[in-house]
Amino acid sequence: MQVAAKPRKILLVEDNPGEIRLIKESFAEVQLDTQLNVVKDGVEALEYLRKEGSFSEAESPDLILLDLNLPRKNGFEVLEEIKDDDRLKHLPVVILTTSQDEEDILRTYRLQASCYIAKPDGLPGYVKVAKSLEIFWLTVATLPQ
Repeated sequence: MQVAAKPRKILLVEDNPGEIRLIKESFAEVQLDTQLNVVKDGVEALEYLRKEGSFSEAESPDLILLDLNLPRKNGFEVLEEIKDDDRLKHLPVVILTTSQDEEDILRTYRLQASCYIAKPDGLPGYVKVAKSLEIFWLTVATLPQ
């Protein structure tokens, strides 16, 4: 008897309600078998990942989708703290942001981002991103347990 695979857990770090809605809709359209958890700033992201405060029962994500433009602690700072933490540095971090600035792209890769994706315009673009995430990160790539 084959055991059904558990849904992959994705942590979305995004403060824009419109972007959150588009990402949720695109995941639903692609029928991604995921559990999407959302935090709205960099401080919450690190508390979630470290299971601090109200996130003490949070499940570790398989993948992090991280915006760069966040309140309280920006995405660069969050990425740097993740990659400096022995308990977290193995987690794949996909940057999903509006910036297409070459310096931002280089900086995130220097900080060991796994991938950099510029946010698309509208739902069709997000569906394409969701399909790409499914194909590579959730199907092809082997993620740590």
